[in-house]
Amino acid sequence: MYRACRKRVDTSESSGESGTEAGAKAPAPDGGRQQRGWRRWAMDTRPLRRPAYRRLWSSTIVTAVGSQLTAVAVPKQIYDITGSSAWVGAASLAGLLPLVVFALWGGAVADTMDRRKLLLITNTGIAVTSLLFWVQAVTGMESVAALMLLLALQQAFWGLNAPARNASIARLVPEHELPAANALGSTVMQTGQVVGPLLAGALIPLIGLPELYLIDALALCVTVWAVYRLPALPPLAGTAVRRAGVREVVAGFRYIAGHKVLLLSFLADIVAMVLGMPRALFPQLAAETYASYGEGLALGLLFAAIPIGAVAGGLFSGTFSRARRHGWMVIGAVVVWGAAITGFGLSGNLWLAVAFLAVAGVADMVSMVFRGAILLSAATDEMRGRMQGVFTVVVAGGPRLADVLHGGAGSAFGAREAVAGGGLLVVAVMLALAVAMPALRRYRV
Repeated sequence: MYRACRKRVDTSESSGESGTEAGAKAPAPDGGRQQRGWRRWAMDTRPLRRPAYRRLWSSTIVTAVGSQLTAVAVPKQIYDITGSSAWVGAASLAGLLPLVVFALWGGAVADTMDRRKLLLITNTGIAVTSLLFWVQAVTGMESVAALMLLLALQQAFWGLNAPARNASIARLVPEHELPAANALGSTVMQTGQVVGPLLAGALIPLIGLPELYLIDALALCVTVWAVYRLPALPPLAGTAVRRAGVREVVAGFRYIAGHKVLLLSFLADIVAMVLGMPRALFPQLAAETYASYGEGLALGLLFAAIPIGAVAGGLFSGTFSRARRHGWMVIGAVVVWGAAITGFGLSGNLWLAVAFLAVAGVADMVSMVFRGAILLSAATDEMRGRMQGVFTVVVAGGPRLADVLHGGAGSAFGAREAVAGGGLLVVAVMLALAVAMPALRRYRV
């Protein structure tokens, strides 16, 4: 069992630059001075004082929007070619398997090589893939097979990239700033999910669909430059030399099974997403429950509400980012998520439903922040890549499993009943886990 306070891994880098400047002491948890007034509640920006983290974060700003342009362009192009939503769904599944496989393997790779080098390789691969998307679109190839192949390749590179990117954060900022760093990154990604699709919808009639791919490719060049300027992030001195194979992936799962706080952090996300993510029922709710408000308006608001709530949570991350009881923060956030989803399911008024979903988005942001902090602080550096690989799979796979579960439940019992029941299950299961397995309740930094 983990002690209440763990010894922090040294953040100094051999290159002479790191989150806490080489040879310098990490600042006090309050950042060296007490924040007053509204600054205490606004976004916690302490990690941005670290040059290396600032470069990594700034690259995320660019790609958060650019990647969403491609995320809109691919299904739009497939639908234009086939006129079938079934093909759009098949393309989504085509990208899932490579993401899962390469995220698990990528986590093992991130634990065996310089993470900066891995980020350079994978970001370059993603940029080249976006360029190939542009080539096939501008030449009028109109091949669904080519699109699905490129999507699979892109998701494979992303699966390799995400564990290394997330695992690097703990080497760039001190432990007490990990929640703030996670809040900054998550806020940018959630903002991209709101702004990117809106921007894509506005740009397609003006400049055409192929140019969306080109914009994404050019944006990724900025990301490659920002990563190039990071310090070297090799395995820490004393780490055994290993090859990234199946044995290392399996060792990662054994590590999770042997450390209850890590296992529970994953279970908390699985409980929240699989039992309580109702997005598959949004079209049915928009067409039936909220049809009087306008089906299109209702559908757009339902899909936008959770990301908007998450962005709001990030903008006011100063209200929670300094909390030290990370385990209780995760438990509380998941319970609030479940309660908010229950309220959404019981709401017959669209605006009240959107408000509940926005609250759920805030809770999701808090959960993401502290689950991410636990994974970075409770795992040793030689295991962080594999932990982030599993995290990537859970984050990507949970909502997809929820789509299947909620879709079936909605057809069998009704949409609102399925949503409310799922929310209640989240609350009950999370509280049961917290009582039965106290490791998460006791975890703090």
